[in-house]
Amino acid sequence: MAPVKVFGLARSANVARVLVFLEEVGAEYELVNIDFKVKEHKSPEHLARNPFGQIPAFQDGDLLLFESRAISKYVLRKYKTDDVDLLREGNLKEAAMVDVWTEVDAHTYNPALSPVVYECIIKPMMYGIPTDEKVVAENLEKLRKVLEVYEARLSEHEYLAGDFVSFADLNHFPHTFYFMATPHAALFDSYPHVKAWWERIMARPSIKKIGASMIPSKA
Repeated sequence: MAPVKVFGLARSANVARVLVFLEEVGAEYELVNIDFKVKEHKSPEHLARNPFGQIPAFQDGDLLLFESRAISKYVLRKYKTDDVDLLREGNLKEAAMVDVWTEVDAHTYNPALSPVVYECIIKPMMYGIPTDEKVVAENLEKLRKVLEVYEARLSEHEYLAGDFVSFADLNHFPHTFYFMATPHAALFDSYPHVKAWWERIMARPSIKKIGASMIPSKA
């Protein structure tokens, strides 16, 4: 069987998300580099894979997908085993909790955390633009409020959806990984259950492998 293809850059948070889940299930895959300097992401070939001209794009035979969370769910469904069941779709209540915290990541956690990453890493390193400390401060305050909720949840359960690792937990990896390369990583020290949860995520072999290819200083 031919390996699936992921089109993008290893240091992209959304590409890294897909790669982590491919590693979790042990699937064979090929990462196809997309050259942003020559605007390959806007080429007709790539637009046929992702009509929005973004990364990642994904190919499995004649199936083309885009949007990293949708790709990741496809991967987890295709390669699901008794040992790797991160969506928990065989249990209605567990699957519902996975969905809840996946939505929290996408719509509450990530919108608070990502602007800090953008201001502290992406703007100065990629564009040579100074960090807007006001934007950072505003979003750190939002993030603190989110982390208070996470702290309460993780004081009762080892992981977000329950006492099992799931899609919801690992979705948090890519952007949090980069947040930990900012000057504000110590914020997590104020939330011991959150910090312990993050350390459990970072200890996973898939996370170690993909994290090593992301290189925060080059983000």
